[in-house]
Amino acid sequence: MAVPTNSDYRRLAQFRYALRRFLHFSEAAAREAGISPNQYQLLLFVRGFNGHPPTIGELAEQLQIEHQSAVGLVDRSEQGGLVARRKDERDRRRVRIVLTSKGAAVLRRLVRVHSPEFDKLAAALFRVPPS
Repeated sequence: MAVPTNSDYRRLAQFRYALRRFLHFSEAAAREAGISPNQYQLLLFVRGFNGHPPTIGELAEQLQIEHQSAVGLVDRSEQGGLVARRKDERDRRRVRIVLTSKGAAVLRRLVRVHSPEFDKLAAALFRVPPS
């Protein structure tokens, strides 16, 4: 892209605004459900991972946080009864993170409330006129 146009600035500003509104909603919904926004993201990534329960390293990558921060988040979530650590069936040295029934129930409720807001975000993103 050469020199950004007014339309480029407008599109980016509208995108950032729609994204911030969604994130603000999401953070408030998580707190209302009794968990932190980071715990909500953790639950979502555990549930939505690639066909198998993730390791802490894989979660750190998904959450874009340092490994030790992911360990602390998993520790707090485990203490809250939201997730559990399980030995990998193939490699007993590896630990995988799974949802508990409590974590799955909290996540289901949050996904239900997020669905209409996600639709609004998607509509806002596709409504942004191209440059």
